[in-house]
Amino acid sequence: MLSGGVLALALIAGPVSGLAGDSDHERARQALEAGKVLPLGAVLDIVERDFPGQVVKVEFEEDDDEFIYEIRVLQSGGGILKLKIDARDGALLAVKGRDIKFKGKD
Repeated sequence: MLSGGVLALALIAGPVSGLAGDSDHERARQALEAGKVLPLGAVLDIVERDFPGQVVKVEFEEDDDEFIYEIRVLQSGGGILKLKIDARDGALLAVKGRDIKFKGKD
């Protein structure tokens, strides 16, 4: 419940805040304003559509003009997924975890 509250506060406060370091937030804000990345809310919609569970952590990474949201999802049964999402278009780049559950699939 607590992490969900933190996530909700972060989404209310801005497109990418609170869940990553201040420098992550500033870089993400600048990239969003420049039209280089999708807002966090749009990326979370994609994640929630495809992976059942609760988002417990979000990080924003930028390296040589490549922007990535790293998102951790707690799934039923206690498994944690680590997703890497291309921040420019929301494409799934990588997924790690055990017993990965996709919506509509077992």
